[in-house]
Amino acid sequence: MKKFYFTLLILFMGMILSSHLHAKTAIIIASFGTTKPQAVKSIDNITSRVKSAFPGIEVRVVFTSNIIRSIWEKRARNPKKWTDKGISEEILFTKNILSTFGDLKSKGFKDVIVQPTHLFHMEQYHDLMQYVNAVKAIKTIRDKWKPFNKIALGRPALGTVGDVYPYHDDLKKAVKTLSNDITLAEKKGAALVYMGHGNELWSTGIYVELQQLMRNTYPEVKTFIGSVEGYPGLEEIKKSLGHYSPKIENVLLKPLMIVAGEHAKNDMAGDDEDSWKTGLSKAGFNVEIILQGLGSNNQFADLFVNHIKDVAKASGIDL
Repeated sequence: MKKFYFTLLILFMGMILSSHLHAKTAIIIASFGTTKPQAVKSIDNITSRVKSAFPGIEVRVVFTSNIIRSIWEKRARNPKKWTDKGISEEILFTKNILSTFGDLKSKGFKDVIVQPTHLFHMEQYHDLMQYVNAVKAIKTIRDKWKPFNKIALGRPALGTVGDVYPYHDDLKKAVKTLSNDITLAEKKGAALVYMGHGNELWSTGIYVELQQLMRNTYPEVKTFIGSVEGYPGLEEIKKSLGHYSPKIENVLLKPLMIVAGEHAKNDMAGDDEDSWKTGLSKAGFNVEIILQGLGSNNQFADLFVNHIKDVAKASGIDL
């Protein structure tokens, strides 16, 4: 009997120790955000996958877009209306990155990992990195007054610059997660067209490289990737589709975005003259829309889980 109670005591102490160790570490999921309740599910899925992968770790969600956060702040004045629609409180009351840092500091967290849900190292990731580096750079005379012991920033889904984690490897892993899209397009006898967000201030060449890798990996389906902003745009996609022989008649159109939010619903699937659906239809293609963000794909969401593991190991942060 004494041995039994001793074993229970050891297990109990181990649980307390584990809880204490985990209590000092937090993960921040940093997303641009969305105002569309249906699109929030993609962010929720990523968050859920992260929580399942790191039980006992505090996980927070932040929206980096000031405009999107301001909309949710107004909605939060009538919380029941939105929670009844399945919106979680962590989305409804989401904060910016600096407020979340402050809250974690006040609650005694020592190490923080910030994991973005961006696709690649472009404008949004660059700006987030500046915020993280600014807090990380705070030096105090006494170490105990530093905001945190360690702050680490994970990389986007398709990787980042540098040779620590070659982005070509991240591209290959991402392509593997998109096999279901290929299967569906092949079943429908359609070309697969992705619409990404893109950027006017940063090179979008990553889309061209991803497109070629998709074609090499899945030659049974013609894949095309364009962007709302930057190159290649809708006009380039239409020209590329029209160059193939035998003629492409059917197009499966899907957002290459974490969430199927405003851009997906309006720029891609809207009825306006300048939408991708309208443009492709007028060009003679039969267009089928799939309004689903990449974050809803469990395999794609797990790319972020693995990037958290990588940066935790590299930074010496206990998870």
